[in-house]
Amino acid sequence: MNLILLQPDDFRDEGLVVLSDDRARHIRKVLKAEPGKVLRIGVLNGSLGKGTVLAVDQQTVCLQCVLEERAPPKPKIDLLLAMPRPKVLKRLWAQLAALGVGRIVLLNADKVEKFYFDTHVLEPDFYTARLIEGLQQARCTHLPEVLVRKRFKPFVEDELNTLFPESIKLVADPAGEKRVADVDFKAKRVVLAIGPEGGWTPYELEMLQAHGFELFGVGKRILRTDTACIALLATLTEYLNHPLR
Repeated sequence: MNLILLQPDDFRDEGLVVLSDDRARHIRKVLKAEPGKVLRIGVLNGSLGKGTVLAVDQQTVCLQCVLEERAPPKPKIDLLLAMPRPKVLKRLWAQLAALGVGRIVLLNADKVEKFYFDTHVLEPDFYTARLIEGLQQARCTHLPEVLVRKRFKPFVEDELNTLFPESIKLVADPAGEKRVADVDFKAKRVVLAIGPEGGWTPYELEMLQAHGFELFGVGKRILRTDTACIALLATLTEYLNHPLR
């Protein structure tokens, strides 16, 4: 945990915070913080800052917090992800938050099993805890928005352009010959579509391309969903932050 992430309602008067949950246990047992130690803190969907430990006992930790005036920038990438196997998604939640994603849309596709959507890993309490874990690892405060859509065609036809207006749209596929350096990143945001492990069907690719998606790839290798997500998000993030000159 590289950041103690606080909720707005954790705060008392004048920046005082008293913790008695897993965060307090981490501060006591892992950081071994004593009064006077300064910790990195952040407010969920808000600013970063510093928290000075005022007191520590067996149940609670008391912090005096000072926040920066500006919140860190929001991630520039949104993810349109064909619903993966539940055990894969369970592993992915924290990684997606750590890499930096603004919005995650979990979408049905022809090669997605229907029972995937019955999993407990789609319950908000379950995935929010894991997203927060990823934010604390990466020292970020912006919690990704999560949407679940069980019908491919209605989503693409009715919602896609509303959710992602004026975004660069890229659909990942091993057949895609376009690389990062070939993309004209004029828009402020990018939405990346990653299909199921069996791949998008030709019909799905045609629909996505008809709604503005460009075929995009990083080589001919066939990757698993979790590997593809991490590789593609890392590649796009690096290029958006440090474009080739």
